[in-house]
Amino acid sequence: MAHYVDGFVVPVPIDKIDAYRAMAEAAGKIWIEHGALQFVETIADDVKPGKLTSFPQSVQMKEGETVAFSWIVYESREQRDAVNAKVMDDPRLKSMMESGAPPFDPQRMFFGGFKSMVELSRG
Repeated sequence: MAHYVDGFVVPVPIDKIDAYRAMAEAAGKIWIEHGALQFVETIADDVKPGKLTSFPQSVQMKEGETVAFSWIVYESREQRDAVNAKVMDDPRLKSMMESGAPPFDPQRMFFGGFKSMVELSRG
């Protein structure tokens, strides 16, 4: 079965990883509650700058930062659009975004929506 995936790459200050994790856990619960199939947040473990491009270069990573790579899985683009509309209207998410500066630089974040082309899994 094909899915639709939103992907994100975000620069995160190393000293704000715990705050980023807390925000991601809270936000992820909202996305799942509104219908997302899966919400995954990962933090860089083996991402070295490349010769031409890389995860660190893509977000103009600065000293004292690392990179988060995240994705949300949906049934379809239509379902994703409906879920995101609900999430953006959810007062819990609005409160998170209005409660101060997020624990990352949203201007250097990049994201996009993708149709799955190949899906393999064990089991």
